[in-house]
Amino acid sequence: MRAIIETGGLQIPVEENSRCRIPKIDAEPGKEVDFDRVLLISKDDKPLIGKPYIEGASVKAEVISHGRSDKINVFKFKKRLKYRKKTGHRQQYTEILVKEISS
Repeated sequence: MRAIIETGGLQIPVEENSRCRIPKIDAEPGKEVDFDRVLLISKDDKPLIGKPYIEGASVKAEVISHGRSDKINVFKFKKRLKYRKKTGHRQQYTEILVKEISS
């Protein structure tokens, strides 16, 4: 069973008993979280599509850990003006284990 959830401004595809990384949420590792913004549920190749969300649908998951992704270097440059600026960014994420998808 597969689903697409919305969290942190992103649409994330999830499957039962699989791990995925989502934008950081405030939950301690080991706690369960529920996602009620479910956009699509696919079961046996029969999709159920919400408008925009499916009423009564939820995805239950367990928080495994928090972390930061790899560094992204940002370099700004303007020719002939001696303007150079280098910065970096590391996005924080939460790793979850999807337990159950229910409609």
